[in-house]
Amino acid sequence: MSMKANILIVDDEANTLASLSRAFRLAGHEATVCDNAARALELARTQTFDMILSDVVMPRRDGLALLADLKAAGVTAPVVMMSGQAHIDMAVRATRLGALDFLEKPLSTEKLLVTLENALKLTRLESENRELRTRVGKHELVWTGDTMRRIMAQIERVAASESRVCIYGETGTGKELVARTLHEKSHRSAGPFVTLNCAAVPAELIESELFGHEKGSFTGAAQRHIGKFEQAHRGTLFLDEIGDMPATMQAKMLRVLEESVVERIGSDKPVHVDVRVIVATHRNLDQQVQTGAFRRDLYHRVIVFPIELPPLRSRSEDIPLLVEHFAQQVFAQNGWKPIPFTTDAIAALQKYTWPGNIRELRNMVERLLLLSGTEVDAETVRLALPSINAHSAAPGNINMPALDQGPLAERVASFEKATVLAEIRRQHRNITKAAAALGLERSHLYKKCQQLGIDLRDVPAE
Repeated sequence: MSMKANILIVDDEANTLASLSRAFRLAGHEATVCDNAARALELARTQTFDMILSDVVMPRRDGLALLADLKAAGVTAPVVMMSGQAHIDMAVRATRLGALDFLEKPLSTEKLLVTLENALKLTRLESENRELRTRVGKHELVWTGDTMRRIMAQIERVAASESRVCIYGETGTGKELVARTLHEKSHRSAGPFVTLNCAAVPAELIESELFGHEKGSFTGAAQRHIGKFEQAHRGTLFLDEIGDMPATMQAKMLRVLEESVVERIGSDKPVHVDVRVIVATHRNLDQQVQTGAFRRDLYHRVIVFPIELPPLRSRSEDIPLLVEHFAQQVFAQNGWKPIPFTTDAIAALQKYTWPGNIRELRNMVERLLLLSGTEVDAETVRLALPSINAHSAAPGNINMPALDQGPLAERVASFEKATVLAEIRRQHRNITKAAAALGLERSHLYKKCQQLGIDLRDVPAE
């Protein structure tokens, strides 16, 4: 490991401090030692450390309390806990408080250095993530809170291995992005990344999609087709919605995973493939195994390392950064001049439950930018969010349109009309005030009403 690191070691035992600091220094790193939590917190606030290694059991204030204090103080250095009295409950508590890892004493030098390397990799990940504020990428994970921090630590840990990963999560949570990240951080990154959504392919065609077919092997097979496994040779194959794979195909998948060999339909010649398989699903595979919908032996082949992605509603702290990221994409794709989201608009977006998760947020950001003038404010968000629209239809009111149907131009026009109507109604049909609230000239609002087919005589006041 070429990078020189600075580590803070916290333990009330002098012998432990001496042995650990010596191990790190012999490996070319710097180590600062401390025998109590209060002093450790002071040091962490005033100095920069690449990792903090703390004992759990200490007099006065223990390591778990120190961990909570560090997080409350905004210390961003990865924290690793250690204990000679380790048990599962203690490790779970430490992880929930934000610890990167939990080690059991006595510690080997090899384990210490591997842990440090993981911490340094995570720090680099966070540094790269901060750069997303000025980058416009289509295939990047965007996060800032502790919820995704723990997920990223898992990704960093498993990415360099050949272990098969199963990514769990609701639709729209970013399962394919996680799979891409695993590929890009693996030694296979120079190879292809190939995807297949098992739920989107008809049952009678999925074997051909995965294994390929020879010309004339079935009606319509006008030429040889190379399947996804061969396409992904020396790279990564991502099988999305593996829980929807037909039962007959599951048995054939099992053989390929065991032998790394495929046979195209219409051929008896085996083809060796060197592929890392990553799968994903929004279904409960354990339950499917119990009901017989998913083969138990295949389950144990693909669920080597599970990663569970949280829904967006449980990581609302990431929404401001996600909104900024998606807005930059929209500006760049359309050549638009950037406009800001107000603080109240972001707060309104954070209160919504996002049943469609990140995918829904991405679409909402584009919709809001299409509908806004000089800024995106809370009122525009209020009108756009489906939860608001669902409750806006009441006797005597002008109903909001269904915004999830029809071509984009029709949806935009419908929403624009509803927004103008709502503001005119709110201002008791005072066109001057309504125009000011919408950021338009009075004459422009009249023209807009004509374009949208709004008869002001028919607009009731609130």
